[in-house]
Amino acid sequence: MKDLTDILISPMLPLVRKLDPEQAHKLAIDALSLGVGVPAKRQKDDPALAVRTLGMRFPNPIGMAAGFDKNGRVIRPLARIGFGFVEAGTVTLRPQAGNPKPRLFRLDEDRAVINRMGFNNDGIDRFAVRLAKLQRGKGYHPGVPVGANLGINKIGADPEKDYPDLIRRVKHYADYVVLNLSSPNTPGLRSLQGAERLVGLLSAISAVHEERPPLLVKLAPDLADEEIAPIVEAAVAGGADGLIISNTTLARPATLRSRFAGEAGGLSGRPLRERALTMLREVARLVNGRLALIGCGGIETGADVVDRIRAGADLVQVYSAFAYEGPALIGRLKREVQGIMREQGVESIGDLKGADL
Repeated sequence: MKDLTDILISPMLPLVRKLDPEQAHKLAIDALSLGVGVPAKRQKDDPALAVRTLGMRFPNPIGMAAGFDKNGRVIRPLARIGFGFVEAGTVTLRPQAGNPKPRLFRLDEDRAVINRMGFNNDGIDRFAVRLAKLQRGKGYHPGVPVGANLGINKIGADPEKDYPDLIRRVKHYADYVVLNLSSPNTPGLRSLQGAERLVGLLSAISAVHEERPPLLVKLAPDLADEEIAPIVEAAVAGGADGLIISNTTLARPATLRSRFAGEAGGLSGRPLRERALTMLREVARLVNGRLALIGCGGIETGADVVDRIRAGADLVQVYSAFAYEGPALIGRLKREVQGIMREQGVESIGDLKGADL
């Protein structure tokens, strides 16, 4: 059954998709911030969908990935439409405009998106104020875990100093933090994923923050197979609590049909599904329970959600599918996941974790 949000928003989507993609995104953020189609309160999820990981309870395993709400403006509305957690950002120390426009492209024929946004955001000061407001008291907190996705500025960055500074600004307000080391749109950023550099970066953070929220590292799907094991061990040795598999890809599958397929930037959506799933499976095997895992990339059906959990993920995140389908996606995913659970005779979503390993 469709809820009120679906009924109000879904008919508008064909009109919104006629807009420039970046204009459509801004419109979506503005609408959510005004409460358009947002329920007055969050509906309770079936307890069978609840997940316990990273030292906290998630009412369902489906989260909003970073990139949608870069500035932390619509965390509560996203929670109210049904996400099990919300990750805001990527945010940098200083505000920056990002790359020249156009920088966001819909690949409709491929159910995909290419972006080269370049970490456009308001900066950590305004971001932290918005997170702090969520802690005011009853009625303000979104009622689901909130993550802060952190990145470095394009110019003048000092990662070993900047990431600890970013964590300092949000650690009292975020339930977990993510080091975005894998966006393809900031020069040099992906080099921070290398095992040796990652250990140094995590050590710099530990030296400053003996106490902090759970820390995750977001990895690129374009890592060579031989790079993955050293990075996993570096994350464990450096004290990370989890990994997100994966960010957008620079690869361009031969199957892409859209006229925008040749645009520079990170590709997300359906074409990323198989690589992200394969990489998650390998990382889960290497991690062997030592880190929490979040699966991301090309998730658009309940079967996709179940596949990631069976491949070792504790949680999953969506973004591109939400851009195409809107709030109706979340309810549909949860219904489809529960249908699969009933078919398989599974009482709790956690019982599926790692079933395919």
